[in-house]
Amino acid sequence: MLELPRSASAAPWWNKKERCSSVDPEGREIPTRIGNAELGWNHFSGRHNIRKCDLVNIPLGGQVDKKDGANLEYYGYVTNRAHGTVKIVVKARYARKTDDGRYDAGSGKKIGVITAYCKGMQKCPNWVNQ
Repeated sequence: MLELPRSASAAPWWNKKERCSSVDPEGREIPTRIGNAELGWNHFSGRHNIRKCDLVNIPLGGQVDKKDGANLEYYGYVTNRAHGTVKIVVKARYARKTDDGRYDAGSGKKIGVITAYCKGMQKCPNWVNQ
C-alpha cells in the first residue's frame, strides 16, 4: 500500500462551532468555540468544571484585566452566601491563530476563549454552575 508523507505541522482537529459569544466594552466579539480537549468549551467544561456560558460571558463583558499582544485575560466573580466567592479567569486569544500556530480559526475569525477556570483550584466547585 502506498502511503503519502504526513505533514509534520498538521494542526490538531478542533470544533470551530461557537457555543457562546460575548462582546467586551471595547467592541471585541469573543467567541467560545466547542474546541477540543486542549482549548475551548470541551477543554474547560470537563477539566475545570465550568458548564454555563454566563460564567464565561460575564467576565468577557468587562474590561480586559491583563493583555499581552492578542492574549487577553478577563476576571469575574461568582458569589454564593453559603460558599463564599470564587474568582473566574477567562483567557482568550483575539487573533486568527494561536501563539504556536497549531490552531487556525479561519479567515476573518478569532480563536476566542482558550480556557476558563476558578483561580486557585483545579476544578470549580459545583455550586458555581447553579
